[in-house]
Amino acid sequence: MARTRNDRLAALLEEAGWSRAQAASAYNRVALENDLREHATIGRSHVSMWVGGTQPSGPAPVILSQALSRRLKRVVTLQEIGLAGPTSSAEEALEWRVDPLIALTDLGRSDLDADRRVLLSQAVYSTAALALPNEEWWGAMTQRPAGPATGRQRVGRSDVATVQELTVAFSRMDQSRGGGHGRKALVQYLHSDVRDFLHGLFPDEQVRREMFSAAAELSYLSGWMAFDNGEQAVAQKYFVLAVKLAARAGDAPLSGHILRAMAHQAIDLGFAREGLALAEASIQGERYAAATPRERALLGVIHARGLAANGRKQSATKALLRAEDDLASASEGIREPNRTFFFGEASLAHETACTLRDLGDRPQAIREFRHSVRTRGVAFRRTHAVTLGYLGATQIAGGGVEEACATWSSVLDAMEDGIYSGRARQAVVDMRQLLSPYRRRGIPAVTALDTRAAAYLTQVD
Repeated sequence: MARTRNDRLAALLEEAGWSRAQAASAYNRVALENDLREHATIGRSHVSMWVGGTQPSGPAPVILSQALSRRLKRVVTLQEIGLAGPTSSAEEALEWRVDPLIALTDLGRSDLDADRRVLLSQAVYSTAALALPNEEWWGAMTQRPAGPATGRQRVGRSDVATVQELTVAFSRMDQSRGGGHGRKALVQYLHSDVRDFLHGLFPDEQVRREMFSAAAELSYLSGWMAFDNGEQAVAQKYFVLAVKLAARAGDAPLSGHILRAMAHQAIDLGFAREGLALAEASIQGERYAAATPRERALLGVIHARGLAANGRKQSATKALLRAEDDLASASEGIREPNRTFFFGEASLAHETACTLRDLGDRPQAIREFRHSVRTRGVAFRRTHAVTLGYLGATQIAGGGVEEACATWSSVLDAMEDGIYSGRARQAVVDMRQLLSPYRRRGIPAVTALDTRAAAYLTQVD
């Protein structure tokens, strides 16, 4: 049977400005970086065959998509390059096979070294990491022994408590000031003190698991702060690392919490199908069953968002009701993990509003956004600004121009008060784009707000 030329791949190689040999070289670099040396052996003839219609096997399509993504500085999917998706095991090989302690060391070198940091900041959000490993991987990771200690430091429960206390402090700062404030200090601590703890001498298996859980939560927080600051690829790398550390600890609820964050990020970036898969994984088995009511509500409402993003209205509505019931069952007598401190009535209303907005119920979404704004405390200024940004966008979509301007004015009030958040800044960028059709209509509120927004963006860029 004659093969059909892959014109999509040919066009992307031309857009990248690559010869067949240059494409092969870039492919081999990505393979080596992902510890796939056995695949880093292709030449220009392989690329020519792929353009000619030959289907590459194994992880090759994912490696090629990552190489092109880096070159073009955007996510290039397998569909765009005209290649069939690899098996899940091939995708796992790229993102999930590396031991978390090795990944922590490598990520630290990139994140803390000034020269390597440039390369890390230019990385792209990888679709490969959105494919979760199978249940066998989870079991093997949980049961895998820690291996011999490589340091002489003795690690006890007081060390675990210290990591947990610092995580809470950084998390509260993130909620107040945004992910762009303080993450460098958190990363430094994670890649120095916490890494040393993980390589230390533990008195027993329980303390080891507790330290791996604490490290996973700190890694998750670093990822969340990067996500909030618009560093999507960096965030994803820390999320993947956090999932592996939580799996090594055998901490199912924490694994669910992190998968929920990955789902949130994927949905926000437009990967609706992948986001739903991550959200569904977050509520499977003990990840949901062993979680506390407040955490179950958080997992559930993001699951609802994933369902809504995929047009599954009835299922999304049921998931919202379940999340409401879970939060209602939280009480002072139930000890919740520190990582859920931010999630309450206001946060549930915010995510519910996003779900209803995506389902097309704009009036009810506006009511929920307003409820979130009314009930949120002053300690959550960053999220408050993001909620106001979404509220204004929903209002103007329904024709409420001046109403949206009043809402967005509050966003700028918050931003000018020292919030360092890429998501909040994006609300200002979106604000200007949504105002553009009204600029020539002579609406005073539009003119004043647009001028103020433009001045703010000029100041922070």
